[in-house]
Amino acid sequence: MFLSVFEMFKVGIGPSSSHTMGPMVAAARFLDMMRASPFRFAGVRASLHGSLAFTGVGHATDRATILGLAGFVPETYDHDKAEDILRNLAETATLQPAGLGDLRFDPAKDLIFDYDTPLPGHANGMILMATDAQGDVTLRQVFYSIGGGFVMTEEELAAGKATDEGAPIPFPFKSAAEMLEMADRSNQSIAQMKRANEVARGGHENLKTGTKRLWQVMRDCIDRGLATDGILPGGLSVKRRAKGIHEKLLQERGMNLTPPHTINDWMSVYAMAVNEENAAGGQVVTAPTNGAAGVLPATLRYYLDHVPGASEAHVEDFLLTAAAIGGLVKYNASISGAEAGCQAEVGSAAAMAAAGLCAVMGGTPEQVENAAEIALEHHLGMTCDPVRGLVQVPCIERNGLGAIKAVSAASLALRGDGTHFVPLDACIETMRQTGEDMSEKYKETALGGLAVNVPNC
Repeated sequence: MFLSVFEMFKVGIGPSSSHTMGPMVAAARFLDMMRASPFRFAGVRASLHGSLAFTGVGHATDRATILGLAGFVPETYDHDKAEDILRNLAETATLQPAGLGDLRFDPAKDLIFDYDTPLPGHANGMILMATDAQGDVTLRQVFYSIGGGFVMTEEELAAGKATDEGAPIPFPFKSAAEMLEMADRSNQSIAQMKRANEVARGGHENLKTGTKRLWQVMRDCIDRGLATDGILPGGLSVKRRAKGIHEKLLQERGMNLTPPHTINDWMSVYAMAVNEENAAGGQVVTAPTNGAAGVLPATLRYYLDHVPGASEAHVEDFLLTAAAIGGLVKYNASISGAEAGCQAEVGSAAAMAAAGLCAVMGGTPEQVENAAEIALEHHLGMTCDPVRGLVQVPCIERNGLGAIKAVSAASLALRGDGTHFVPLDACIETMRQTGEDMSEKYKETALGGLAVNVPNC
């Protein structure tokens, strides 16, 4: 099983990896299908189902689908160009993706929110259609956005877990137990094994430049969030708080009366800065999702800025270790809030961040696995209940608390010798089972929990 660090961490846009990035990626794939087809097309349509319908407006799924059908992809998204496309669409009801000419598309009629017909493969389903000059559908494809920006067609999903194609990798672990066994046998760290796998597929230089860019985008996102105030879009009138909190923390720095627990506020403010940027539709890195994008960068920033002896030279090891853990969670359970609740998003992010921090602070593979297990275990059962379907309440603060749990989990693991009662594999399986049993109301539909008990207008 191989999931690259660049699959677990993707540069994209907010507010959601599964509801914004995924539909945009699916639409781009559909355009490629259209270009490869012998038919001549005159228009396109889309229908959103399940969670994509229920919380689609709050997650900008409609906007993302339209822009994807216009030819946009998350990694190279240009906000100003997108606004130009949307203005032109409002005037002409026409999209012009490269290589396909003019395509009729009236959002009021051709983008359907289907609340009554869930698709069988996944809670995040959508159908994309291309039509001929008479308006008849001549190409149709069902896509599922399965979390973290990953997209599969219904055929790919029906075939089971994605087949692993490419050059052989030296450490093909599919479970934490296999990972620890390989680490013991090879006398290598989790980061070293993950690095060897990445190099086998993409080469040294690609890994070096790619991970450097990932951290740069994460750091820039934190810095933008710490420097920006105002009201977040969406109608809840949620005020950005990271800038004000950060300014107070800077003023208090060095004061003798500052209590030790203030370090928690530093972790929280870094995470909140990221998730405020995400909620505003800014550039973020899925880690492993947009809704949980603040946990890991906050933990890494905490390490670099607050831990004595920390070094930027360890960033790659942090990201590789985190990606190894995230890959296990995704392969054996889920990182999708629509599939398993917020335990699958912030819980997975905290496990990844805890593992990364433990590794760069000298933890053994056994201690790293323990750190990940502690962090995930204490998110089990967490629901995904965004007020008005926006990735704001409780999501922004929840990332701050996820970072605090990640640091605490790493610290506890480092105090031990790696032996512990609950294996990470058992914890991941428990998360999967809990997600299966969880009511749909609590899986990113905004039909339960805080979403219905807090005034949202």
